[in-house]
Formats: sequence, C-alpha cells, structure tokens
Amino acid sequence: MDLQRLHILSQTPSLANQFISELRDVTVQKDSLRFRRNLERLGEIMAYRISETLPFEARTVQTPLEETEQMLLQDFPVLATVLRAGLPFHQGFLNYFDHATCAFIGAYRVEGERQLSVHLDYMAAPSLENKILILADPMLATGKSLIQTYRDLLRLGTPTRFIIAAVIASPEGVAHIHHEIPEAEIWVGALDERLNDHAYIVPGLGDAGDLAFGAKK
Repeated sequence: MDLQRLHILSQTPSLANQFISELRDVTVQKDSLRFRRNLERLGEIMAYRISETLPFEARTVQTPLEETEQMLLQDFPVLATVLRAGLPFHQGFLNYFDHATCAFIGAYRVEGERQLSVHLDYMAAPSLENKILILADPMLATGKSLIQTYRDLLRLGTPTRFIIAAVIASPEGVAHIHHEIPEAEIWVGALDERLNDHAYIVPGLGDAGDLAFGAKK
C-alpha cells in the first residue's frame, strides 16, 4: 500500500468524523435525506482538502473600487462518479468545484459462482486530455469497478493527474488500485478493517445506494 498516495481524513480530528459516524449509525442512517446530505457534506470537505493540492495562479479581479489579485485555480478538474450511490457524494464536490465538467458512469456488480465481476453499461464524459480527473465513489471495496471505469475513461484522453475519492475504503481495495494504477492518488474518509466473503467492507456502513435512494430489486 502506497501511503504517500493515500490520504485519510479520519486520521485528523474534524467534523468529517461526525458525518462518517452518522453514515455508519444504523439508527441515523434510516433517514435517507440525512444520509444523502452527509455524503454531500463529506464531498464538500474532501473537495476543499483536495483543492489545497491543486495548481493555483494569481489573477486580476476588478472590485467596485480597484483591481486586486487573487490566487485562483488554474483549471477546474473533471468530476466523475459511478451511478447511483455516487450522486450525493459527487454533488458535494460539484458544490465546491462549481465550474467543473462532469462524467457519469453506470456500473454494477455481478456475483458469480466463483468470483465477483463488474459490468459497465453507460458513460457520458468530456475530454480528459491534460485534465485533472477526480473519480468519486462512496465505497471503495474491491476496487474493480473503479479500475475498470478509469481504463474505460482513458479512451477520452490522458489526464495529468488521477484522484480517487471515497468515503469508506478497504485495505484490499486500496492495495489493488495502487497495484493496477500506480499513478492513482486515493483520498478516503476512513480506511476500514477488511472485506468479508461477499466483498463488502467491514465495519463499513451497508449498501450506500440503497440507504441513499431505497432498496433495489
């Protein structure tokens, strides 16, 4: 595991820990509106933290009184997310990177007799050439869907920097991504203990998509 490319928000005491605890709490997470809002809040916090590592430049701004210089982003990143659980988390990023272009990917897990596979069936995205790409997905479990999504996105151009953002991650998923995509930077709210036999994160928080939008068939 490349610790230099792994950033864990919960290691530093902050309000992020409050929002993560509410996402995990079985009594609080029954409120789907609050669950979505907490995902959005964590997206906002993570967007701010990531913004501190992006390139800025001095630009002139005209106020009603005179010109002044402000340090502004050189360019806004492309924000990508995996439907459907990623939407509230992605919205938090978009609230802060409000001039960003966006990419949306449809992916789903298929549990076979021998192994878990991931299928992609939808993608809408802008050019990624020479852009900073942030791929936001609340749960980083095996990492398979994120790896497959990234590789599929590369046909739209090569980004200068690739950042994966997740609320909860497993050590196995982080290690798998660092092995398959060495250039990836990973930002997580919390790094949990392990994956169980069904490839769910433990202790985790359950199915983020179902908790945010209702159970699926």
